[in-house]
Amino acid sequence: MREKLNSNPIAQAAVLGVLLLATGFFVLSSMGGEEEGAAAPTAESIVETVAASEAAVAPPAPGALADAVPPPPVAVTAAFEANRTVVLLFVGNGGIDDRLVAAASSGLAALPDVAYFVVPVKRIARYAAIAQGVDVNRVPALVVLRPKRLDNGIATASVAYGFQSPESVVQAVVDAGYKGRTLGYHP
Repeated sequence: MREKLNSNPIAQAAVLGVLLLATGFFVLSSMGGEEEGAAAPTAESIVETVAASEAAVAPPAPGALADAVPPPPVAVTAAFEANRTVVLLFVGNGGIDDRLVAAASSGLAALPDVAYFVVPVKRIARYAAIAQGVDVNRVPALVVLRPKRLDNGIATASVAYGFQSPESVVQAVVDAGYKGRTLGYHP
C-alpha cells in the first residue's frame, strides 16, 4: 500500500484532501460556541468581572507595605533622628548617568546637616521602607528626606530620576530644608 501511495499522485491528493477535511472539522468543532440557552453578558456583569479581576491583581499603593520591611540601616535612621537632611542615591552597575549623578552628588557630604549615602541597586531591599515609600522604580534615583523637625517626625521625601547636575542636586537638598509657606500654582 505504501508503494501505491508513493507512486500514485491521485492517491496522494485524495489522502491529503481527507486529512485537510478532518483537520478543518476538528478545528471548527473545538472552537466552541454559545449554547442556545445561554444569555449574552450584560454591561453590568462585564464591569463586575473586570473590576474583580483588577482588584485581584492590583499592586499595593506606594508605602502600603512599609511596616512589613526592616528599618533602614542604622546610619540612615540615626541621621534622620539627628534632624539631618538624608540623601540616598540609588545607582546601577556601569550606567553613564549613574556615574555622572554620583559625581554631581559627591559634594553633598561637605554640606552642613546633610547625610549622603550611595546605595548600589543590589542593596535597595535594605532601604525598602524608604524606596517603596517614594515608589523608586528605576535608577539612578536621588531620594532626599526632609529633616525630622520640619515634618513633625514623619518622614517626607522626594525622588528625582536620571541625570542630575551638581546644581540640581544641591537645589533638591535646599528644597528639602525649606520651612516657609508654599503657594499653589494656578495658571
